[in-house]
Amino acid sequence: MIKLITGEKGTGKTKIIIDMMNEAIASTNGSLVCIEKGSNLRTQINYKIRWCDTEYYKVDGFDAFYGFVSGMLAGNYDIEKIFVDGILKIGGKDFDAFGKMLDKLAVLTGDATTIVFTVSANNSEMPASVTKYVG
Repeated sequence: MIKLITGEKGTGKTKIIIDMMNEAIASTNGSLVCIEKGSNLRTQINYKIRWCDTEYYKVDGFDAFYGFVSGMLAGNYDIEKIFVDGILKIGGKDFDAFGKMLDKLAVLTGDATTIVFTVSANNSEMPASVTKYVG
């Protein structure tokens, strides 16, 4: 399952996803993963959440991100939720490519894993292939 938290920069998306991650610790049996570019969230999330910096792994672009997540899921069957802050910093602002990646991730994860993304853009800027995952 794919979910997007959207809005312009400074609208509180990161605070929302941090709260979601820290609240999920109490209700999740499987593993939780936080993915971001850089290390802004590392000290703000519970130590039980697996944290990954895409800069360290040289993940750049939506195809590389898809491969990164696929590899994680292949090696860790117990991942229940993945939280991604600032996906456009990782993949770029090609919303068509973003929508295609979201569709591929939706098929890959099915109902087994939820991936929540923050997207620094208004819904009106994005195509339907992306906005169908808002909510």
